[in-house]
Amino acid sequence: MEQPKPNLKIISDKKNVRMILPNMLTLIGVCIGLTSIRFAFSGEFEMAIIAIMFAALIDGLDGRIARLINATSKVGKELDSLTDMISFGVAPAFIMYFWILNSLGRLGWLLCLVYVICVALRLARFNINSNQEPSWRDNFFEGVPSPSGGILVLSPLIIYLSGFNYIEINYQILVPVAFVVTSMLLISKFPTYSFKKIVIPRKTTIFLLFGIVLFFGLLLIYPFKAISVSVAVYLLLLPISFFHYLKNKRNNKDEISNEDDDLEDVL
Repeated sequence: MEQPKPNLKIISDKKNVRMILPNMLTLIGVCIGLTSIRFAFSGEFEMAIIAIMFAALIDGLDGRIARLINATSKVGKELDSLTDMISFGVAPAFIMYFWILNSLGRLGWLLCLVYVICVALRLARFNINSNQEPSWRDNFFEGVPSPSGGILVLSPLIIYLSGFNYIEINYQILVPVAFVVTSMLLISKFPTYSFKKIVIPRKTTIFLLFGIVLFFGLLLIYPFKAISVSVAVYLLLLPISFFHYLKNKRNNKDEISNEDDDLEDVL
């Protein structure tokens, strides 16, 4: 008896429906990033920071949801880069410019331009490297990822809003320094943890869930203090990730390096 052939049109339609969810989340991230600029323009810097944090949360979810339901696509990849450019490049630059960089005149605007350009270069390099074969290097990013970069340049404002001003801080110096250092980290090849392939033992899953719930609880009660502590922890992880990368590199000496494969790639 002849078996009925699958309806390819129905299968294709189901796949297209699955792709709507992650792409919709990505577009929501674009809207939130643009809304943060509107908050900053009206002087509502607390809401602007909260909007960026929501955008970062969505950025961490959309790709994982797409892989979970097998709905990855080239369109989704490009949309994700567009969202990162707006939410963690343009929006943080405008927020900091409206807060304090406008008082520095042309220098403040120059710092914004340099930072946004570095975010664009960082995203372009990430899109190129994401097409490479899987390896141990996938556990590390080359340079600071754009969401982390966006939060790092916002960290002086976050500290100001957190009430951790136990010492006198000259924000007109701290903010430009944060912009310059973050811009360099974005376009550098400094290895940072990607946290994409972390394997959690089943016995410790309950503790992980408890930690996540505790963290989000602190975000709800003490949002800017919790973000400030998170930024400090991330900065402490940078040297750890560097030495961990060097250790893995020594243990994988025989792997063919891709650094010189494409001499035309200036990124």
